[in-house]
Amino acid sequence: MSKQKILIVDDDANIAELISLYLTRECYETRTAGDGNEALEVWKIFQPDLILLDIMLPGRDGYQVCREIRQESPVPIMMLSAKGEVFDKVLGLELGADDYIIKPFDNKEMVARVKAILRRSQQKEPEAVPGERVVSFPDLVVNLSNYSVLFEGRPLEMSAKETEILYYLASSPGQVFTREQILDNIWGYDYAGDSRTVDVYIKRLRQKLPAHPAWQLSTVWGVGYKFEVVR
Repeated sequence: MSKQKILIVDDDANIAELISLYLTRECYETRTAGDGNEALEVWKIFQPDLILLDIMLPGRDGYQVCREIRQESPVPIMMLSAKGEVFDKVLGLELGADDYIIKPFDNKEMVARVKAILRRSQQKEPEAVPGERVVSFPDLVVNLSNYSVLFEGRPLEMSAKETEILYYLASSPGQVFTREQILDNIWGYDYAGDSRTVDVYIKRLRQKLPAHPAWQLSTVWGVGYKFEVVR
């Protein structure tokens, strides 16, 4: 079985080498890049299963690198940054990052998050025989077997995480889920209490889902969210 590949992008060579050391011990194959331009070049050649991406980089910064990669690939991306402001986290997530960890971070936590992201991404592979992971409502079909969302028979462009969240909520219409429940189910680990992550994805789902008289994504103030079927 081939090793999973991880690209580490950080302009601090010592940090990149340390991260590489920890991940190599976990039997991952790693490559490093020191700036945004090099990151894009190595990404295309190396074809990693995961990218650890620092935000503050020479040349193209991490946000720009993330944006350009997302235009071509769904490869999981975890942002690394000394910036801990909510705005910075939200921006990274809105650009398509799958996770965001603040420097300095505990290396064991970093490894645990890497494993969680890779585990989730492996589950996104299409099944040889599609299961019954489909929910249907008037004009809406959410299929988690092939990660598709159809509205009035036409596909809606959704990220994997957006599709997972929509399927999770729509599978139990009317049930209220807390942000913590959604984080635990979709990301598979405690997201350090950063519930804004869920808010960002719900906002994006609402922007992409056309309004419909038969169903809607509803906010239950002080609790969380639900997929509501309108009677």
